[in-house]
Amino acid sequence: MKASAGNKPRRVLFIVENLPSPFDRRVWQEATTLNSAGYEISIICPKGKGYEKSYEVIDDIHIYRHSLPTEAEGAWGYLLEYSAALFWEFTLSLRVLFTRGFDAIHACNPPDNIFIIGGFFRLFGKKFLFDHHDINPELYEAKFGRRDFFYKVMLAWERWTFKTAQISIATNESYKKIAIERGGMPEDKVFVVRSGPKLDRLKVIPPVESLKQGRKYLVGYVGVMGAQEGIDYLLKAARYIVKEMQRTDIHFGLVGGGTSLSEMKEYAAELGISDYVTFTGRVPDQELLEMLNTADVCVNPDVVNEMNDKSTMNKIMEYMALAKPIVQFELTEGRFSAQEASLYASKNDAEDMAKKIVELIDDPELREKMGNFGRQRVENELEWKYEAPKLLAAYDALFSQ
Repeated sequence: MKASAGNKPRRVLFIVENLPSPFDRRVWQEATTLNSAGYEISIICPKGKGYEKSYEVIDDIHIYRHSLPTEAEGAWGYLLEYSAALFWEFTLSLRVLFTRGFDAIHACNPPDNIFIIGGFFRLFGKKFLFDHHDINPELYEAKFGRRDFFYKVMLAWERWTFKTAQISIATNESYKKIAIERGGMPEDKVFVVRSGPKLDRLKVIPPVESLKQGRKYLVGYVGVMGAQEGIDYLLKAARYIVKEMQRTDIHFGLVGGGTSLSEMKEYAAELGISDYVTFTGRVPDQELLEMLNTADVCVNPDVVNEMNDKSTMNKIMEYMALAKPIVQFELTEGRFSAQEASLYASKNDAEDMAKKIVELIDDPELREKMGNFGRQRVENELEWKYEAPKLLAAYDALFSQ
């Protein structure tokens, strides 16, 4: 039965700037959940490796993709990327409007400038929902280490986004607090919808021993290779394990792409540990699953800063879904997600992270206990099936206005 506004099915246009669909897992889970509930879904997003088609239909979801000038580096680079994205988002939104039509826009940040399109279409009676993926002022500060003119622009965009949105979705309680206190949104207009993993995608499969490169153990990582992800801390930890602890039986498998990938490869060479680290770049899900299922320990080296402390990292719950014990730095939302499935290294301390990794490597009983705890927490509390009703409730609230 179709979710409907009057006698017509509810039609939603997702606008995403930073990742292509269906690669962006949160967006795809939301879109397919709404589609299954009877909504008609269109998505505007950028092109990316493996997602080069300008238009295609997947699982009854219509996807419109556009090109971007380059993967941005530096404040001016981001300004160019965001300006180009905004142009294509507006152009394609008009195409969707005059072909399939839409009743609501679901804006996924970063960046926080999609409110310009949302505000324009609100003038014509369309609804606007903001899906708060990242706290952009803190993200800017994490990337560039300063609170300058562009930081103030980020704050202004965020404030205008919340003022434009009729409903906001937060990925955790920390983000909900920002929406209320900094964004000025009424509490009953903010819905927490966590990015829970889907266990039908994150399958437990047999390990692929060749990924260990002839060594006994594998430490796995999946995520973006960017400035705030702390890959440099992970590589320093790897160096300490190899050079100082004299452990030559541990290999490191790092899955993911990003602006810092080449730099991190060079850094691994500089540290003298290239032979102990595999950088896969961005890979299909099957290769990601092979790496994580083969790993004995998984790591989250996200730097301790304001942004990461308040953000929920998908990689944590993906590790837990695959029953993998975790080592990460002490972060508020990281601890909330993992709880007893993780050991927590001291703030930005690569040496302590190295020791925690080796502690787990050398204690198979503890690894199994932590892995089982994480898997059960996902099965009983964090899986996407527990979040889907909250998303639908947010949409019922949006269309009741």
